Amino acid sequence: MKSEKISKPSIGIGVVLLWENSVLLIQRGTPPKQGAWSIPGGKQELGETMKQSAVREVKEETGLVIEEEKLKLLDVADMIQLPHFHYSLIDFYVTEFSGEVKVGSDAMDARWVKLTDLPDYQMWDETARVIRLAIEKLSQ
Repeated sequence: MKSEKISKPSIGIGVVLLWENSVLLIQRGTPPKQGAWSIPGGKQELGETMKQSAVREVKEETGLVIEEEKLKLLDVADMIQLPHFHYSLIDFYVTEFSGEVKVGSDAMDARWVKLTDLPDYQMWDETARVIRLAIEKLSQ
């Protein structure tokens, strides 16, 4: 299999969904970090705003519906592993949504995890950091 050469960063969108001392995690079904636990999200598509991407990705991966105007900007980070990938990641958080969690495309699993149980889940350090940041923002 031939590796594709990257020429520029891709934009990734992530959403921290918080509810009753829990956070929604998905188990990634595709690279990078396949099998690891993360927040819902994915690549921004051409013609989408960042918030439109967030709404679409949450719906695709979890079945939940969020409204653009409820999203709050959380932080921006980078995931760089050259020559394989370079993502500029824009993270949001939200506490209002509708629907029931069901695993969708690009995810192997999706579940509400109690904040106290987060250390039991294998995740990228940056994911854990943005979850903590969202919790801090809510307590302000």
